[in-house]
Amino acid sequence: MSKLQASAFAAALLAVALPAVAADGPPPTRVAKGHFTMSDGEAIYKNVCAACHMSDAMGAKGAGIYPALANDKRLAGAAYPIRAVVLGQKGMPPFGAYFDDDQVAAVVGYVRTHFGNSYAAPVTAAEVKAQRTSPAGPNDVHGGLPTAG
Repeated sequence: MSKLQASAFAAALLAVALPAVAADGPPPTRVAKGHFTMSDGEAIYKNVCAACHMSDAMGAKGAGIYPALANDKRLAGAAYPIRAVVLGQKGMPPFGAYFDDDQVAAVVGYVRTHFGNSYAAPVTAAEVKAQRTSPAGPNDVHGGLPTAG
């Protein structure tokens, strides 16, 4: 996927996620200066991630293939999901510029402890920051991660 396609996809996803409105209050998804302002992992998942991975994290097939996150052994270590959220992967756009380290830690921690995943070790903002600045590993085509700012 080209950078232009990824940017267009991210913009379309934002357009779908941002209008979500709670029945008894203001929209739970806010954007300030190009960043999501939600801080709760569950809220981030429900308002952003579920648009593709579905509310039950079982993924979907149709116009694209959105992998299941439920019962996902790749989530055992925090580095893989952190890098996937921040940099994107295959057809998933990168969200590193839209989420700060605390938000990435919150949503990765939420997915790792829900949907049949039982990886209870907490994910910290320090781990996310370390992953953003770590060099590429032997199987990592991404290199260092961008920072939200």
